[in-house]
Amino acid sequence: MRRTYVLCFVLAALSSPCLAADADLKQEVEKLGSAYADNFNKQNAAGIAALYATGGMMINAAGPHTNIAETYTGVFKAGFNHNEITVDQVSPLGPDTLVAVGEFHLTGKNAAGEPMDFKGLWTATDVREGGVWKIRALAAFPKAPPPKD
Repeated sequence: MRRTYVLCFVLAALSSPCLAADADLKQEVEKLGSAYADNFNKQNAAGIAALYATGGMMINAAGPHTNIAETYTGVFKAGFNHNEITVDQVSPLGPDTLVAVGEFHLTGKNAAGEPMDFKGLWTATDVREGGVWKIRALAAFPKAPPPKD
């Protein structure tokens, strides 16, 4: 019985640094998501592009985009002007790479002044570049509608 307690204590002690590291990584990704949303809400396409790593890309239903600033300039011209981002999961893939998953909510008005509301899911691979976490690849897609009864 005593061995069981010792084993549980050792396992708990060894897993605590991992949990703390994962929490720190989630905090870093939340900062990145907040900067992304702030730049989006200011319609700062260059600011969003600066959050991407060298050679970074965004993938959506229209395909992969490597000219991030140009892509977001088009999004702003379409009428989207507000983005809310949540980070749901973060998993390390190594000391300088992680994968994250979350949700986004875009709103704005189209050229006719009609409201636009778009909710979706995102997943990203982030890398540490120059000591800073940057987006290497971001995929965004629409959230599936709720099932019909």
